[in-house]
Amino acid sequence: MPTLPSDFVDGVRDAAPLHLGIVPFGLVAGVAAVEQGLSIFHAIGFSTVVFAGASQLAMIELLGSDAPLAIVVGTAVVVNLRMLMYSASIAPYFRDFAARSKTIASYLLTDQAFALSLARYNRETGTDRFAYYIGVAVSLWAVWQVATVAGAVLGTGLPPEWGLGFAAPLVFLALLVPALKDRASAASGVIGGIVAVAVVAAGIPFHLDIIVAAVAGVAAGLAVESFGGDA
Repeated sequence: MPTLPSDFVDGVRDAAPLHLGIVPFGLVAGVAAVEQGLSIFHAIGFSTVVFAGASQLAMIELLGSDAPLAIVVGTAVVVNLRMLMYSASIAPYFRDFAARSKTIASYLLTDQAFALSLARYNRETGTDRFAYYIGVAVSLWAVWQVATVAGAVLGTGLPPEWGLGFAAPLVFLALLVPALKDRASAASGVIGGIVAVAVVAAGIPFHLDIIVAAVAGVAAGLAVESFGGDA
């Protein structure tokens, strides 16, 4: 029987601890979809096509509150703008990939796949980059899809005392904290968090709190960096 490339197996293994956080996050996304009136098939299709946890949750809630389509789309774009930065950062490592491979990699790009892959590439230069990336990304994709399907099927049957609503922020906190390596990134994270809490408390509609907090965080990081925050 053919054996899987060792770098692919390494990718699956390295991503395994993150699967524990992805499962409740996906369950929440599936439950939220059916709670807002989507059928199970629509919820599954939505998760498969969009494949972006944070923006999925934001879009589902906005659609459920009858927000204007422009707000729904605009929020999803803003939440996913980080993928543009991820793509630009990881692109030099994918330069020699075939066009089809790049297309697959772009669809599977997530915060976790980006962070793990970039760390591996910088640490071990002999890595089969595509095999490792696919190992990480496909395993994350599979776990996410299974979890969202389970959430959509179970619907509101999941016990509220499980506290699955905490899954999403915990997953992103696990990725955020290691990224706070200097004053600029720390300022961006702190200011963005403070503004997010403030605008939510103020009752700003249509999840504009995400946009406002993101802009404030980026502005704070740039301001600190321009004054030598990385020194």
